[in-house]
Amino acid sequence: MAPYSLLVTRLQKALGVRQYHVASVLCQRAKVAMSHFEPNEYIHYDLLEKNINIVRKRLNRPLTLSEKIVYGHLDDPASQEIERGKSYLRLRPDRVAMQDATAQMAMLQFISSGLSKVAVPSTIHCDHLIEAQVGGEKDLRRAKDINQEVYNFLATAGAKYGVGFWKPGSGIIHQIILENYAYPGVLLIGTDSHTPNGGGLGGICIGVGGADAVDVMAGIPWELKCPKVIGVKLTGSLSGWSSPKDVILKVAGILTVKGGTGAIVEYHGPGVDSISCTGMATICNMGAEIGATTSVFPYNHRMKKYLSKTGREADEFKDHLVPDPGCHYDQLIEINLSELKPHINGPFTPDLAHPVAEVGKVAEKEGWPLDIRVGLIGSCTNSSYEDMGRSAAVAKQALAHGLKCKSQFTITPGSEQIRATIERDGYAQILRDLGGIVLANACGPCIGQWDRKDIKKGEKNTIVTSYNRNFTGRNDANPETHAFVTSPEIVTALAIAGTLKFNPETDYLTGTDGKKFRLEAPDADELPKGEFDPGQDTYQHPPKDSSGQHVDVSPTSQRLQLLEPFDKWDGKDLEDLQILIKVKGKCTTDHISAAGPWLKFRGHLDNISNNLLIGAINIENGKANSVRNAVTQEFGPVPDTARYYKKHGIRWVVIGDENYGEGSSREHAALEPRHLGGRAIITKSFARIHETNLKKQGLLPLTFADPADYNKIHPVDKLTIQGLKDFTPGKPLKCIIKHPNGTQETILLNHTFNETQIEWFRAGSALNRMKELQQ
Repeated sequence: MAPYSLLVTRLQKALGVRQYHVASVLCQRAKVAMSHFEPNEYIHYDLLEKNINIVRKRLNRPLTLSEKIVYGHLDDPASQEIERGKSYLRLRPDRVAMQDATAQMAMLQFISSGLSKVAVPSTIHCDHLIEAQVGGEKDLRRAKDINQEVYNFLATAGAKYGVGFWKPGSGIIHQIILENYAYPGVLLIGTDSHTPNGGGLGGICIGVGGADAVDVMAGIPWELKCPKVIGVKLTGSLSGWSSPKDVILKVAGILTVKGGTGAIVEYHGPGVDSISCTGMATICNMGAEIGATTSVFPYNHRMKKYLSKTGREADEFKDHLVPDPGCHYDQLIEINLSELKPHINGPFTPDLAHPVAEVGKVAEKEGWPLDIRVGLIGSCTNSSYEDMGRSAAVAKQALAHGLKCKSQFTITPGSEQIRATIERDGYAQILRDLGGIVLANACGPCIGQWDRKDIKKGEKNTIVTSYNRNFTGRNDANPETHAFVTSPEIVTALAIAGTLKFNPETDYLTGTDGKKFRLEAPDADELPKGEFDPGQDTYQHPPKDSSGQHVDVSPTSQRLQLLEPFDKWDGKDLEDLQILIKVKGKCTTDHISAAGPWLKFRGHLDNISNNLLIGAINIENGKANSVRNAVTQEFGPVPDTARYYKKHGIRWVVIGDENYGEGSSREHAALEPRHLGGRAIITKSFARIHETNLKKQGLLPLTFADPADYNKIHPVDKLTIQGLKDFTPGKPLKCIIKHPNGTQETILLNHTFNETQIEWFRAGSALNRMKELQQ
């Protein structure tokens, strides 16, 4: 626990401009405040313990840590069916967090629900709409000006409905969660796929779509398919150039981008103690790249240290914050951290793993550009104080020999607190001296918010980042950018050398004096020796009385649009569905609903629908954003063709490949096809969040009972889906494929709908069903 004098100082500050990091134990040791911003909202450890005991007695077996936390939040622990990978759990999350791009649609949906206040503590975080151009202050001012309408909507909606508002410049949602809201044993849902970074503080933090967030904010039990549990046993200890990022890069190489689907990844073993709390958060954050529901670490002294530094503690419940001895994992991976080498993954997918020592040779063989144009550190994955310190430690060595970066170099602080602290402690200036530009406290290039000027679109080039995601065009909208992900310190070393062929463990650099030298493995404090500098006050607390608050949405706005209910199911089978596109290969949410310049339309469903599936590859011609109009026989953009079908009353379907909808939690990828007349998405398999998002919007996410049936369907065919009148959980639906030559064949389509989700489909959407229940 922080010293008493420090806590008094903080309490005094609470009476002035800013209240921060007030230890909850000052009120009642029996209760733990969920956040110092909500001193009267508690983490109910007593209820959690009670529920765990009920479930353990029912199942009569030891529980994993993730099972304890998840089952501890069951709405009905005494009778809820619990079977990993099969049953659907009804859960009561403790809180909701939304980033500004998804919060727009989530708040628009909440407004449509007719409710007056959120039922659980909720927050909005402005981090996605700030474009990186020239540097932090100027970029932030520009973003505030351009996005004033959206920020005003979110601030007033938050004030009206009881949602805390983190202003632009506050930092990235996940870092803010870690600093203020994540807590051992908490169940938190966030409208961003990287919400799992809160597992670094022993919480179950799960990324969801905005419609799920609306359910929780409305006080409705949240449904989640009972996750399987993948255990990752860590032995040995990290040392040298190896970092926490290398753990998840290694795991991604083992499990691939879909290996964690439907499972929680639970790290355990003696090696855990060699990883800092923020390092654990890094590992959990990037668990989204293997499709995991979330990831979590057991409570230990590294978490206690971080909690203490941020004015919190969890020792009273620590016995329940570790797995039971003898618990069972559905799959077990073992990694010896002492043998783990620095990794760099990519390009074009985060699971293509290479040791740093070998990537240069692989790049030469594959024809990837060796010259590194830009190195970028920061993001929600790697922007902690320790990350910045390790990068600064590498930078100091190069500067001592007169060197600067050969590549361009950018730094993104994770939060205003991190920015202020690294400025105070000199890290930011060291990185500037190396040639770096410190960007705004925001997502920036990690999500495509990057006004890149050094290359032309279509120019083949390489960048290295400490980000989490490197799909084609993700960072700069250039399909020829070969993006690699690695740790911040490796990014820094590679940016100094300027080439993928450089291995900092063995290779030498030449100083300005002509002498060769080798970089030593960096070392840095995991937390500042003093207190964190909180920086500027960037939080808006919702008023106690919101009766006078108004939320205005102009009917002529190009960025915000009030929602109209989707049409109800007409009670009939879906006949003669036209195939809008048969997708070839990988189709992420970035392919379905691109980010970058489209982020400005996240609050306007009709406008953002103009990016529908523009990145998906059409199997008919091998091109993106070019599909055949079945009526005119002309090829044109996907959104235009969908709009044509909608105008002429033609319902349509998308055919997809494996792990369709992987990546971001972006629910616009489900809203857009529904808005433009889509009725079903049929694939070999789905990513978890996207499948749920589709169900929420009244679409049918269906999978081939036999994956080979994907090859039976051609873009010119029409499909009829039968069995909807008797739509029941577990019962396949029939699909009749009608070929242009008059022949037909029948295949089976599986689904994972439960009774509640079938009600969503019949009502037209989950939101429609919510309104029916209110009436």
